[in-house]
Amino acid sequence: MSNCINSAINKIFVLTQFNSASLNRHISRTYFGNGVNFGDGFVEVLAATQTPGETGMNWFQGTADAVRQFTWVFEDAKNKDIEDILILSGDHLYRMDYLNLLQNHIDRDADITVSCVPVGKSRAPDFGLLKFDNTGKVIQFAEKPKGDDLQAMRVDTTLLGLSQKEAQESPYIASMGVYVFKRDVLLKLLRWRYPTSNDFGSEILPAAVSEHNVQAYLFRDYWEDIGTIKSFYDANLALTDEVPKFQFYDPKTPFFTSPRFLPPTKIEKSKIKNAIISHGCFLRECTVEHSIVGERSRIDSGVELKDTLMMGADNYQTESEIASLLADGRVPIGIGSNTKIKNCIIDKNAKIGCDVIIMNKDGVEESDRADEGFYIRSGITVILEKATIKDGVVI
Repeated sequence: MSNCINSAINKIFVLTQFNSASLNRHISRTYFGNGVNFGDGFVEVLAATQTPGETGMNWFQGTADAVRQFTWVFEDAKNKDIEDILILSGDHLYRMDYLNLLQNHIDRDADITVSCVPVGKSRAPDFGLLKFDNTGKVIQFAEKPKGDDLQAMRVDTTLLGLSQKEAQESPYIASMGVYVFKRDVLLKLLRWRYPTSNDFGSEILPAAVSEHNVQAYLFRDYWEDIGTIKSFYDANLALTDEVPKFQFYDPKTPFFTSPRFLPPTKIEKSKIKNAIISHGCFLRECTVEHSIVGERSRIDSGVELKDTLMMGADNYQTESEIASLLADGRVPIGIGSNTKIKNCIIDKNAKIGCDVIIMNKDGVEESDRADEGFYIRSGITVILEKATIKDGVVI
């Protein structure tokens, strides 16, 4: 959304899947009445609708299916002059001027343009990979290839304009999930050519390469897919680096968020190292290292927080409420005294008691313990939203 606003793109549809109430609220609070001017444009939320069918009630089945269900908006009278459609993913972190991408698309008279980035061998199997010729025309597209198929997707690095070292480190070209389609081409593909295909990356684009002028747009800046627990965790903690690869602090291209009007954070006798502390927090005689502490967080005395993303809380609990909960043997929102936490994501409104240890010392990679208030993904312990971890628990 912020990239669109900074690129002077002001006609935006947001396609949401299930459980989208909080997202809808965030969009309303952030982009309306927050100094954002859409001129003659708009932001319209198009929620997934469930309609009776032969197989019952269905949500969106993929990115292409989501767009297909709303192709009627492109034919609405108020949108009849739209020639090109930019399709974006909601789980990526990057800063891009989309006008450069669109100009490249127009200059090459492309039917479809795919924005892409060089990646190394370890990450390549996680993405859709493509190969293109010396004119930038995509000649092959493969979704998450493995083994020999992966090896076949190595590219001629001389086409990338990279240094020899960069080319050796990143010999594959990954799709960013950022596409520009000519409007008529998109409608034809979704309605008539591939009416049952549900995904752009795995179904429509590999087939469209042989039938249309599909061009590659090489993006050279920071980009991260944060669609998995590990990538989300890594990308957030990377923001705490002394010189992070991605920075929100750019006055020319600001990233917008919902204004909350919270008081400053209060820190008492605490040690903070390489951390980001949000507004409205209370930190008392604790240690926070290489971590992010979200809004309204309460961290009590003796707590050690390391390599952790703490999402914060939606509401405050007063000192009297906290005292009453503790007196009743219950756990208030936040982290209780003398608790040690490492390599963890703590979701919103979690209640973690005193003398708790969350370290995953056994190095468990995957575990589902939702009934106990947590699970483990890629070795990262995730404390669930509103979960209660009682005093003395060891995870």
